[in-house]
Amino acid sequence: MIDVATFGETMAALRARDPIRLGGTMRLSVAGAESNVAIGLARLGHRVRWTGLVGTDETGELVLRTLRAEGVDVSHARADGRGPTGLILFERRIGDLTRVIYHRAGSAGSFLDAADVLPALDPPPRLLHVTGITPALGPGPADAVCTAVRTAAAAGVRVCLDVNHRSRLWTRDAAAEVLRPLASLLSVVIASDDELELVAPASAATEHERVAALLDAGVSEVVVKRGADGATGHTLAETLHAKARRVPVTDLVGAGDAFVAGHLSGLLDGLDLAGRLERAVTAGAFAVASPGDWEGLPTRAELGLLDALPGSTLR
Repeated sequence: MIDVATFGETMAALRARDPIRLGGTMRLSVAGAESNVAIGLARLGHRVRWTGLVGTDETGELVLRTLRAEGVDVSHARADGRGPTGLILFERRIGDLTRVIYHRAGSAGSFLDAADVLPALDPPPRLLHVTGITPALGPGPADAVCTAVRTAAAAGVRVCLDVNHRSRLWTRDAAAEVLRPLASLLSVVIASDDELELVAPASAATEHERVAALLDAGVSEVVVKRGADGATGHTLAETLHAKARRVPVTDLVGAGDAFVAGHLSGLLDGLDLAGRLERAVTAGAFAVASPGDWEGLPTRAELGLLDALPGSTLR
Protein backbone atom coordinates (compact mmCIF):
# COMPACT_ATOMS: atom_id res chain seq x y z
CA MET A 1 0.00 0.00 0.00
CA ILE A 2 1.23 3.49 -0.86
CA ASP A 3 1.50 5.76 2.17
CA VAL A 4 1.45 9.07 0.28
CA ALA A 5 0.49 9.94 -3.28
CA THR A 6 1.36 13.31 -4.72
CA PHE A 7 1.62 14.90 -8.14
CA GLY A 8 2.75 18.06 -9.87
CA GLU A 9 5.54 19.43 -12.03
CA THR A 10 9.17 18.58 -11.43
CA MET A 11 11.69 20.59 -13.43
CA ALA A 12 15.33 20.44 -14.32
CA ALA A 13 17.13 22.83 -11.98
CA LEU A 14 20.27 24.83 -12.67
CA ARG A 15 22.00 26.48 -9.70
CA ALA A 16 24.49 29.32 -10.08
CA ARG A 17 26.68 30.59 -7.25
CA ASP A 18 27.35 33.88 -9.05
CA PRO A 19 25.09 36.28 -10.99
CA ILE A 20 23.76 34.46 -14.03
CA ARG A 21 24.40 37.44 -16.31
CA LEU A 22 28.13 37.04 -15.66
CA GLY A 23 28.17 33.43 -16.85
CA GLY A 24 30.12 30.73 -15.10
CA THR A 25 29.36 27.17 -14.09
CA MET A 26 25.99 25.86 -12.96
CA ARG A 27 25.03 22.63 -11.20
CA LEU A 28 22.26 20.53 -12.72
CA SER A 29 19.68 18.82 -10.55
CA VAL A 30 15.88 18.59 -10.32
CA ALA A 31 13.33 20.53 -8.28
CA GLY A 32 9.61 20.56 -7.64
CA ALA A 33 7.62 21.12 -4.45
CA GLU A 34 5.70 17.86 -4.57
CA SER A 35 8.68 15.72 -5.57
CA ASN A 36 10.76 17.38 -2.83
CA VAL A 37 8.14 16.22 -0.33
CA ALA A 38 8.08 12.77 -1.93
CA ILE A 39 11.86 12.41 -1.58
CA GLY A 40 11.75 13.65 2.00
CA LEU A 41 9.10 11.09 2.92
CA ALA A 42 10.87 8.27 1.09
CA ARG A 43 14.09 8.99 2.98
CA LEU A 44 12.11 8.78 6.22
CA GLY A 45 10.99 5.29 5.30
CA HIS A 46 7.55 5.86 3.78
CA ARG A 47 6.17 4.44 0.54
CA VAL A 48 5.55 7.38 -1.77
CA ARG A 49 4.21 7.77 -5.29
CA TRP A 50 4.81 10.85 -7.47
CA THR A 51 2.85 11.35 -10.67
CA GLY A 52 3.56 13.95 -13.34
CA LEU A 53 4.50 14.61 -16.94
CA VAL A 54 8.02 15.29 -18.18
CA GLY A 55 9.19 16.02 -21.70
CA THR A 56 10.58 13.41 -24.06
CA ASP A 57 14.05 14.80 -23.43
CA GLU A 58 17.16 14.09 -21.40
CA THR A 59 16.12 16.39 -18.55
CA GLY A 60 12.86 14.44 -18.30
CA GLU A 61 14.90 11.27 -17.97
CA LEU A 62 16.93 12.98 -15.24
CA VAL A 63 13.76 13.78 -13.29
CA LEU A 64 12.45 10.21 -13.43
CA ARG A 65 15.85 8.66 -12.78
CA THR A 66 16.41 10.88 -9.73
CA LEU A 67 13.05 10.05 -8.20
CA ARG A 68 13.49 6.33 -8.82
CA ALA A 69 16.95 6.49 -7.25
CA GLU A 70 15.42 8.09 -4.15
CA GLY A 71 12.92 5.27 -3.77
CA VAL A 72 9.88 7.17 -5.08
CA ASP A 73 7.31 5.22 -7.13
CA VAL A 74 7.00 6.84 -10.57
CA SER A 75 5.02 4.05 -12.21
CA HIS A 76 2.23 6.46 -13.19
CA ALA A 77 4.52 9.27 -14.37
CA ARG A 78 5.25 9.49 -18.08
CA ALA A 79 7.02 11.43 -20.81
CA ASP A 80 4.79 13.64 -22.97
CA GLY A 81 5.91 15.13 -26.28
CA ARG A 82 3.59 18.15 -26.20
CA GLY A 83 6.18 20.20 -24.35
CA PRO A 84 9.68 20.06 -22.87
CA THR A 85 10.57 19.37 -19.28
CA GLY A 86 10.32 22.65 -17.38
CA LEU A 87 13.44 24.50 -16.28
CA ILE A 88 14.13 26.51 -13.14
CA LEU A 89 17.27 28.56 -12.47
CA PHE A 90 18.47 29.51 -8.97
CA GLU A 91 20.79 32.46 -8.50
CA ARG A 92 22.45 33.19 -5.15
CA ARG A 93 22.38 36.98 -5.32
CA ILE A 94 23.09 38.48 -1.87
CA GLY A 95 24.00 36.40 1.18
CA ASP A 96 21.28 33.80 1.57
CA LEU A 97 18.91 35.61 -0.82
CA THR A 98 18.09 33.42 -3.81
CA ARG A 99 16.51 34.65 -7.03
CA VAL A 100 14.43 32.16 -9.05
CA ILE A 101 13.87 32.24 -12.81
CA TYR A 102 11.22 29.96 -14.37
CA HIS A 103 11.07 28.56 -17.90
CA ARG A 104 7.91 26.46 -17.57
CA ALA A 105 5.29 28.03 -19.88
CA GLY A 106 4.15 25.33 -22.33
CA SER A 107 6.09 22.64 -20.50
CA ALA A 108 5.01 19.02 -20.49
CA GLY A 109 3.91 19.42 -16.88
CA SER A 110 1.41 22.12 -17.83
CA PHE A 111 -0.59 19.49 -19.78
CA LEU A 112 -1.26 17.35 -16.70
CA ASP A 113 -4.94 16.54 -16.23
CA ALA A 114 -7.20 14.39 -14.06
CA ALA A 115 -6.84 11.36 -16.34
CA ASP A 116 -3.11 11.31 -15.59
CA VAL A 117 -3.63 11.45 -11.85
CA LEU A 118 -6.65 9.33 -10.95
CA PRO A 119 -5.07 5.94 -11.80
CA ALA A 120 -2.36 6.71 -9.24
CA LEU A 121 -5.05 6.85 -6.53
CA ASP A 122 -6.23 3.28 -7.16
CA PRO A 123 -5.92 1.58 -4.76
CA PRO A 124 -6.29 4.56 -2.42
CA PRO A 125 -3.16 5.70 -0.58
CA ARG A 126 -3.18 6.51 3.12
CA LEU A 127 -2.74 10.20 2.32
CA LEU A 128 -2.89 12.52 -0.70
CA HIS A 129 -0.62 15.57 -0.73
CA VAL A 130 -1.26 18.51 -3.07
CA THR A 131 0.03 22.05 -3.31
CA GLY A 132 -1.26 25.37 -4.54
CA ILE A 133 1.44 25.39 -7.21
CA THR A 134 -0.02 22.72 -9.50
CA PRO A 135 -3.44 24.38 -10.09
CA ALA A 136 -1.62 27.57 -11.07
CA LEU A 137 -0.09 25.83 -14.10
CA GLY A 138 -3.29 25.86 -16.17
CA PRO A 139 -6.85 24.53 -16.47
CA GLY A 140 -5.79 20.89 -16.80
CA PRO A 141 -3.58 20.84 -13.69
CA ALA A 142 -6.23 22.79 -11.75
CA ASP A 143 -8.86 20.21 -12.66
CA ALA A 144 -6.44 17.45 -11.74
CA VAL A 145 -6.03 18.87 -8.23
CA CYS A 146 -9.73 19.47 -7.66
CA THR A 147 -10.75 16.07 -9.03
CA ALA A 148 -8.06 14.21 -7.09
CA VAL A 149 -8.98 15.95 -3.83
CA ARG A 150 -12.68 15.16 -4.28
CA THR A 151 -11.94 11.55 -5.26
CA ALA A 152 -9.56 10.96 -2.36
CA ALA A 153 -11.86 12.56 0.20
CA ALA A 154 -14.81 10.49 -1.04
CA ALA A 155 -12.71 7.35 -0.53
CA GLY A 156 -11.86 8.34 3.04
CA VAL A 157 -8.27 9.31 2.22
CA ARG A 158 -6.77 12.11 4.28
CA VAL A 159 -5.80 15.08 2.10
CA CYS A 160 -3.04 17.59 2.87
CA LEU A 161 -2.81 20.94 1.10
CA ASP A 162 0.34 23.05 1.27
CA VAL A 163 -0.91 26.41 -0.01
CA ASN A 164 2.57 27.36 -1.31
CA HIS A 165 1.43 30.45 -3.23
CA ARG A 166 3.60 31.48 -6.20
CA SER A 167 2.81 35.06 -7.18
CA ARG A 168 4.62 34.66 -10.52
CA LEU A 169 2.19 31.92 -11.52
CA TRP A 170 -1.17 33.37 -10.42
CA THR A 171 -2.76 36.13 -8.41
CA ARG A 172 -4.01 35.76 -4.87
CA ASP A 173 -7.60 36.18 -6.04
CA ALA A 174 -7.19 33.41 -8.62
CA ALA A 175 -5.63 31.13 -6.03
CA ALA A 176 -8.42 31.76 -3.52
CA GLU A 177 -11.08 31.03 -6.15
CA VAL A 178 -9.66 27.53 -6.66
CA LEU A 179 -8.49 26.66 -3.14
CA ARG A 180 -11.33 27.89 -0.93
CA PRO A 181 -13.91 25.42 -2.32
CA LEU A 182 -11.58 22.56 -1.36
CA ALA A 183 -11.36 23.49 2.33
CA SER A 184 -14.13 21.19 3.57
CA LEU A 185 -12.43 18.20 1.88
CA LEU A 186 -9.04 18.72 3.51
CA SER A 187 -7.61 16.99 6.58
CA VAL A 188 -4.43 19.06 6.89
CA VAL A 189 -3.76 22.62 5.75
CA ILE A 190 -0.19 23.93 5.82
CA ALA A 191 0.42 27.58 5.03
CA SER A 192 2.48 30.59 5.98
CA ASP A 193 0.59 33.24 7.91
CA ASP A 194 0.03 35.33 4.77
CA GLU A 195 -1.32 32.33 2.81
CA LEU A 196 -4.14 31.28 5.16
CA GLU A 197 -6.54 33.78 3.59
CA LEU A 198 -6.22 31.95 0.25
CA VAL A 199 -7.95 28.85 1.60
CA ALA A 200 -10.00 30.20 4.54
CA PRO A 201 -13.37 31.95 3.97
CA ALA A 202 -13.15 35.54 2.78
CA SER A 203 -15.16 36.64 5.83
CA ALA A 204 -12.34 35.58 8.18
CA ALA A 205 -10.19 38.67 8.73
CA THR A 206 -7.49 37.58 11.19
CA GLU A 207 -5.22 34.57 11.52
CA HIS A 208 -7.21 33.35 14.52
CA GLU A 209 -10.48 33.63 12.62
CA ARG A 210 -9.04 31.87 9.56
CA VAL A 211 -7.73 28.96 11.61
CA ALA A 212 -11.04 28.67 13.48
CA ALA A 213 -13.03 28.76 10.22
CA LEU A 214 -10.94 25.98 8.68
CA LEU A 215 -11.28 23.78 11.77
CA ASP A 216 -15.03 24.43 11.81
CA ALA A 217 -15.17 23.41 8.12
CA GLY A 218 -13.80 19.98 9.02
CA VAL A 219 -10.04 20.41 8.63
CA SER A 220 -8.38 18.29 11.34
CA GLU A 221 -5.19 20.31 11.58
CA VAL A 222 -3.97 23.73 10.47
CA VAL A 223 -0.21 24.32 10.55
CA VAL A 224 1.18 27.82 10.17
CA LYS A 225 4.79 28.00 9.01
CA ARG A 226 6.73 30.94 10.47
CA GLY A 227 10.19 30.45 9.00
CA ALA A 228 12.93 31.24 11.50
CA ASP A 229 10.25 31.65 14.17
CA GLY A 230 9.18 28.01 13.90
CA ALA A 231 5.61 26.86 13.37
CA THR A 232 2.25 26.71 15.10
CA GLY A 233 -0.10 23.75 14.91
CA HIS A 234 -3.82 23.99 15.59
CA THR A 235 -6.42 21.28 16.15
CA LEU A 236 -9.83 21.50 17.80
CA ALA A 237 -8.21 20.16 20.97
CA GLU A 238 -5.02 22.18 21.22
CA THR A 239 -2.66 24.79 19.83
CA LEU A 240 1.09 24.27 20.07
CA HIS A 241 4.12 26.24 18.90
CA ALA A 242 7.46 24.70 17.95
CA LYS A 243 10.63 26.74 17.76
CA ALA A 244 12.83 26.43 14.69
CA ARG A 245 16.03 24.43 15.06
CA ARG A 246 19.03 26.74 14.97
CA VAL A 247 21.51 25.77 12.26
CA PRO A 248 23.90 27.64 9.95
CA VAL A 249 21.89 28.80 6.94
CA THR A 250 23.20 27.54 3.62
CA ASP A 251 20.15 27.52 1.34
CA LEU A 252 16.57 28.45 2.24
CA VAL A 253 15.00 27.00 -0.92
CA GLY A 254 13.12 23.78 -0.20
CA ALA A 255 12.84 24.33 3.54
CA GLY A 256 9.05 24.49 3.41
CA ASP A 257 8.85 21.23 1.47
CA ALA A 258 11.16 19.55 3.98
CA PHE A 259 8.93 20.85 6.79
CA VAL A 260 5.88 19.32 5.10
CA ALA A 261 7.65 15.98 4.62
CA GLY A 262 8.62 15.89 8.28
CA HIS A 263 5.12 16.77 9.43
CA LEU A 264 3.42 14.19 7.24
CA SER A 265 5.95 11.57 8.35
CA GLY A 266 4.98 12.24 11.94
CA LEU A 267 1.31 12.02 11.03
CA LEU A 268 1.81 8.67 9.30
CA ASP A 269 3.75 7.40 12.31
CA GLY A 270 0.94 8.38 14.69
CA LEU A 271 2.93 11.04 16.56
CA ASP A 272 1.03 13.61 18.58
CA LEU A 273 0.93 17.26 17.49
CA ALA A 274 4.11 18.12 19.39
CA GLY A 275 5.94 15.20 17.79
CA ARG A 276 4.72 16.09 14.31
CA LEU A 277 5.87 19.69 14.66
CA GLU A 278 9.22 18.64 16.08
CA ARG A 279 9.90 16.30 13.16
CA ALA A 280 8.77 19.04 10.76
CA VAL A 281 11.11 21.73 12.10
CA THR A 282 13.94 19.19 12.27
CA ALA A 283 13.54 18.25 8.60
CA GLY A 284 13.30 21.94 7.71
CA ALA A 285 16.56 22.61 9.54
CA PHE A 286 18.35 19.92 7.53
CA ALA A 287 17.13 21.64 4.36
CA VAL A 288 18.34 25.14 5.25
CA ALA A 289 21.71 23.79 6.41
CA SER A 290 22.33 22.01 3.09
CA PRO A 291 22.57 23.21 -0.53
CA GLY A 292 19.80 22.19 -2.93
CA ASP A 293 16.07 21.62 -2.70
CA TRP A 294 16.18 18.04 -1.41
CA GLU A 295 19.75 16.79 -1.43
CA GLY A 296 20.35 17.34 2.29
CA LEU A 297 17.08 15.88 3.57
CA PRO A 298 17.56 13.38 6.41
CA THR A 299 16.96 9.68 6.59
CA ARG A 300 15.12 8.40 9.63
CA ALA A 301 18.43 7.36 11.22
CA GLU A 302 19.80 10.90 10.78
CA LEU A 303 16.99 12.79 12.51
CA GLY A 304 19.00 12.96 15.74
CA LEU A 305 22.13 14.43 14.14
CA LEU A 306 21.14 17.99 15.02
CA ASP A 307 21.38 17.08 18.70
CA ALA A 308 25.13 16.46 18.39
CA LEU A 309 27.41 19.12 19.81
CA PRO A 310 28.58 21.76 17.31
CA GLY A 311 31.82 20.74 15.66
CA SER A 312 31.36 17.08 16.54
CA THR A 313 32.87 14.35 14.40
CA LEU A 314 30.96 11.08 14.28
CA ARG A 315 33.44 8.21 14.22
